[in-house]
Amino acid sequence: MRSHAPDFQLNRPGALIAALPAVLGFVPEKSLVLVTIARGEMGCVLRMDLSDNVSRDEQGDTVEHLAEVAAAARPDSAVAVVVDADGARCPVCNDEYRRLTARLAEALLRWRVELIAVHVVDRIAAGGRWHCVDGCGAGGAVDDPAASPVAVAAVLDGRRLYARRSDLQQVIAVEDRVRTAALADAITAAQSGQSPSRTDADDRADIEAALRAAKRVARGRRLTDAQLVRLAGALTRRTVRDTLYALAVGALADQAEALWGELARTLPDPWRVEALVLLAFSAYARGDGPLAGVSLEAALRSDGTHRMASMLDTALQSGMRPEQIRELAATGYRLARRLGVTLPPRRVFGRAG
Repeated sequence: MRSHAPDFQLNRPGALIAALPAVLGFVPEKSLVLVTIARGEMGCVLRMDLSDNVSRDEQGDTVEHLAEVAAAARPDSAVAVVVDADGARCPVCNDEYRRLTARLAEALLRWRVELIAVHVVDRIAAGGRWHCVDGCGAGGAVDDPAASPVAVAAVLDGRRLYARRSDLQQVIAVEDRVRTAALADAITAAQSGQSPSRTDADDRADIEAALRAAKRVARGRRLTDAQLVRLAGALTRRTVRDTLYALAVGALADQAEALWGELARTLPDPWRVEALVLLAFSAYARGDGPLAGVSLEAALRSDGTHRMASMLDTALQSGMRPEQIRELAATGYRLARRLGVTLPPRRVFGRAG
């Protein structure tokens, strides 16, 4: 999900559909995408799977949840887009999608949100074709997604767009399972030998170790097992972790985000969860909702009770803007001052962020 205000008319289905890959961060396939509209602008964008492995009951439950999440930001209306290469040319499939989106419309109405249109498209690419699900006769070509104003803005923001969702998920996938398994034993052993008492000096040393590690990763150097073990333990300490969230809005945010990504691809569970949430916060703060979303999904899959992950996930799905999320970093700067740690100064975000 991501909230965005694009420079095009939302009443042009071909343009709206073409914008979806840039908003989601990947090209959706076999999906139902729900786009909310508030004050004439695109609001949050939510996606659900329509794969053959998902039962009708599961799909029904998901559209109910989709409606509830979409309504959280109190949009004026919504548009649904069904993406299915085979279903777009299949009358029986079209009937199934009509029933599914009718349930979505009912669910949205309970939250006082009107589903004003449902489009079915075979593929989101130049040359793709769309038509309305209710047989109204409307239809046409999809604009070139690469030329969409939203795609151009995403590239200018430094965001990478992926061909499919699995490519985006690969950004956080564990790379070396043998090394990760060995690290689990090393981290457990290290933590079992630590004293339960902690001092501000201990926390300060861990934060400074994380800053050094971020610089090391930024230079393209691999972290040692000893560094990984130390960082895994450090991220489980609340004061250390809460301070490190501030790096997402600092001048060296890119270095910090590279470190969280490296840790997410290397650490074992449960220590990996904290790296995923730090990565999600960093991505969210700079406006990369797709990366934040897959990171939070992975974190909550490992620990569904993680408070920060749950809070960020709710904020992301409800369309809370990055500038609001960045305010959470103020706690990290306050903690750093108390501990006597000098963090990189806050960066100035542009209008797009």
